[in-house]
Amino acid sequence: MTETLTPALGPATGGPPLSRLADDDLELLLLIRHFELTLLQLYGRGELNGTTHTCLGQEYVPVALRPLLGPGDFVFSNHRGHGHYLARFGDAHGLLAEIMGREGAVCGGVGGSQHIHRDRYLSTGVQGESLPVAAGVALHLRRTEPGALACVHIGDGTWGEGAVYEALNMAALWSLPLLVVVENNGIAQSTPTAAQMAGTVAGRAAAFGVDHHLVVSADVNEIRTGLEPLVARVREGRPLVVEFVTHRLGPHSKGDDTRPPEAIRAAEENDWYARYAQDHPEHFHRFDGPARALVQGVADEVAARPPSRWSPCA
Repeated sequence: MTETLTPALGPATGGPPLSRLADDDLELLLLIRHFELTLLQLYGRGELNGTTHTCLGQEYVPVALRPLLGPGDFVFSNHRGHGHYLARFGDAHGLLAEIMGREGAVCGGVGGSQHIHRDRYLSTGVQGESLPVAAGVALHLRRTEPGALACVHIGDGTWGEGAVYEALNMAALWSLPLLVVVENNGIAQSTPTAAQMAGTVAGRAAAFGVDHHLVVSADVNEIRTGLEPLVARVREGRPLVVEFVTHRLGPHSKGDDTRPPEAIRAAEENDWYARYAQDHPEHFHRFDGPARALVQGVADEVAARPPSRWSPCA
């Protein structure tokens, strides 16, 4: 399973050339990529329990947003949130320790892959639950910390939850500093989005008078430049839905990919990893090997730690 998910560096056909990244952006992208691949390898060897949902193919979303969000902002993540956490904190040791139930875990090993709380960051595996919470936090920020915002990541499948619409209604009525990031990868677990969602994300945001911005690029620099003025407006109380048309390389969880071969092939052809390797080979290879080695070192070090006293694995 893990071998089929290891990105090949063959020809990529998913759009125009990607612009050259700053070193720290490329390092973070590669950290997330190799962290997720390592998780799948650990599961394949039976060294992890429970489940996990990787963000392979979608790593550029939180990386593009990273400098647009400050330490005073709240970030609410979801079940596919490892990249969100790493973009926020860069803490591969603490996250892997949490997933493995080892000492040094972010939440003592009781949160696992999906449920993590640290400072102003919270993830949950409950679909739609975080959006009304984020709206409440945005209301608090508007009253007590003007200029701060609440950013919440959801997927296309989350639009089947009524709480999403209640939160958007309040955000529009009360002019909340709420940034809704939709990672639309075209499939909700095993159901194609077109088979379970009528209309569009843009139309649903418009129904509440909430601005919508569509992102079809995987170019971090382009995305960031386009979003910067829009995020500044969110801080002034103008809620925004940003919809990323993205691609999920891996299965919903560890080995439950029901997509037809052509859908998987399309995701691979649009993968930023292979595209960047093709467009900027020298820059890519200068950082890819070290990132792979870094994550392997993290995995070896964390695996050697004793179990956390709070972990179910203890």
